Amino acid sequence: MSFPAALRIRDLTIRPATVLAPMAGVTDTVFRSFIRGLGGCGLLMTEFTSSHGVSAALHNPRQNKTLKYLFFEPGERPITAQLFGADPAVMADAARVVEDLGFDLVDINFGCPVKKIVRCNGGSGLLRDLPLVEKILTTVRSAVKLRFTIKFRLGWNDAELVDVQMARLAEQCGVEAVALHARTREQGFAGRADWDRIAAVKAAVRIPVIGNGDIVAPEDAVRMAAETGCDAVMIGRAASSNPWIFRQIEQYLATGRYDQPAEADRYEMIRSYYRMLLDHSGCHDSEIAGKMKQFATYFTHGVRNGARLRAAIYHAQSPVEICDCVERFFAPVLAGAA
Repeated sequence: MSFPAALRIRDLTIRPATVLAPMAGVTDTVFRSFIRGLGGCGLLMTEFTSSHGVSAALHNPRQNKTLKYLFFEPGERPITAQLFGADPAVMADAARVVEDLGFDLVDINFGCPVKKIVRCNGGSGLLRDLPLVEKILTTVRSAVKLRFTIKFRLGWNDAELVDVQMARLAEQCGVEAVALHARTREQGFAGRADWDRIAAVKAAVRIPVIGNGDIVAPEDAVRMAAETGCDAVMIGRAASSNPWIFRQIEQYLATGRYDQPAEADRYEMIRSYYRMLLDHSGCHDSEIAGKMKQFATYFTHGVRNGARLRAAIYHAQSPVEICDCVERFFAPVLAGAA
């Protein structure tokens, strides 16, 4: 099977050539560490983070709430910090903070389709203003020596595709790799990702191209690499419900098959993630319980009678009660496996 052995961005070799996509409310330090611990993922990315929030913290340390999104553990390396915003000077300030914090790369988000972000000309809203994109890229590039990448979509809609233009512009401005989510802003997360556009971008530039969109199983990752020639694959939503997917890709490439998690494996996954949440400092019980409930939605997909477990978790009031729900639910499974 044809698949890139590694992704190289300047002097950084990323192996395997797989990337965890940045996802708001999902890819915090706990989830990233969890993914790293399961194995198979080459590069981690933070949640997308407001450049204005980072810049405000730089000039006024009391306004440092945003910086929590940029906390990472040494074991998460290699890791990228992703920023969003539309003011070149503010983006440059934020990139300097990212560099000072010791990240391996800095990435700019030109893909988020959420209305409140787009309304401020951030995320995919910038795809309608390539002169401003150029100003942002050149300003950030001149501000930091850090490896510099971007993530973007095909364009605002099918009538305004700018993916090849964006990639060429990025290369001209000193960006060292690009990731393309092969959907338009108008599509959101619906419809089919157009992998032919990933191939077109790959053919248009010399810098590495990372493909993103519609990878839900190892076979999809291999097929995307074969059909597009991309230098790496990026996986987002599928990793939320199946965090084993990166390890499964490695198994599939090595043997032509991959393990499917048993019920006991799913129990261990949920318990391990919950334990990591509880061990993570700086969170109140209410925050921890909220995260537990959020990830119960993802992690119980594929669990027999998972709706019953989710209902019990949603009604629980504390982290301890939630953990008890998990233990009670899986007790018959574990007894049968004993």
